Amino acid sequence: MPECDYCGASHDSEDAHLTHLKEEHYEDLGPIDKRRVDDATGGSDLPIGPIAVGVVVLAAVAVVGYVVFVVGGNSGGTNVGPTGSAHYHGTMEMTVLGDRVDFSRPRYQLQDERFHFEEGDGRTWHAHATGVTFGYAMNALGFDVSTEPNAIRYEGETYADGDGVEVVFEVNGDAVDLNYTLKEGDSIRVVVREA
Repeated sequence: MPECDYCGASHDSEDAHLTHLKEEHYEDLGPIDKRRVDDATGGSDLPIGPIAVGVVVLAAVAVVGYVVFVVGGNSGGTNVGPTGSAHYHGTMEMTVLGDRVDFSRPRYQLQDERFHFEEGDGRTWHAHATGVTFGYAMNALGFDVSTEPNAIRYEGETYADGDGVEVVFEVNGDAVDLNYTLKEGDSIRVVVREA
């Protein structure tokens, strides 16, 4: 005859004992006893299927939220037109703590169809779509950028205003945000310098 360790009650069978544990002491049971009781009595009162679906849906929403608001939210490129919808050029220079970034390197050449450098020229950028923004251009070149404060990730290091450096984003000598739409002849200047 099984005896209850919680209240001392005796039961005629193991099934009767497990039913008693579920009805009288379920909240006091440890994880192993809860599993034994759930297996013997048809599971817990919680519907596992809907809970699992809910967890999957929440995870999916979290991933989409992360992508939209963290990864893609600063791109400034949501209204960029299709490749070939325009063709215009400008210049770009970028220095990080006194070192000039060499845009003639292969990692910056033709990596994005809508904004890139090409033919080994590291000074002239090419845009092949309408609505290319400063933020889109920087992301196309592989730089994670944000504003408020200005920040840029370059070669594994994040530089942000107020962290001992000043980060400057300018077009034609004027400060710009990520949503500035580039135009023919625009001169982009990005500078990271000690504050």
